[in-house]
Amino acid sequence: QVQLVESGGELVQAGGSLRLSCAASVRTFSNYAMAWFRQAPGNEREFVAAISGSGGSSIYADSVKGRFTISRDNAKSTVYLQMNSLKPEDTALYYCAARFQSPGTRWSSDYGYWGQGTQVTVSS
Repeated sequence: QVQLVESGGELVQAGGSLRLSCAASVRTFSNYAMAWFRQAPGNEREFVAAISGSGGSSIYADSVKGRFTISRDNAKSTVYLQMNSLKPEDTALYYCAARFQSPGTRWSSDYGYWGQGTQVTVSS
């Protein structure tokens, strides 16, 4: 059973930075592509970023490209989301997700494992 635990969300001012972490309890973390999604109140869950199992490739939503960076440390079974130049519209519950032995994608239906989320609030 894969368990994902996110952390690092908090209240921050616009223009600030945060780093989210997602720790996974899996035998071989590198077998999983990882992704971050977010959901704001009243909105559907949306893709943020994804990274391959090796960490060699990543993809981003246009809305965060150039501001957010996804990375992973396979020795620590942890994926990160570095968020810079935060905007109020980045306010959401951020989820990490895992996909076994397949490339990372933008589609939430491709991911079989999800964390409980960590709240990010950006004040203007």
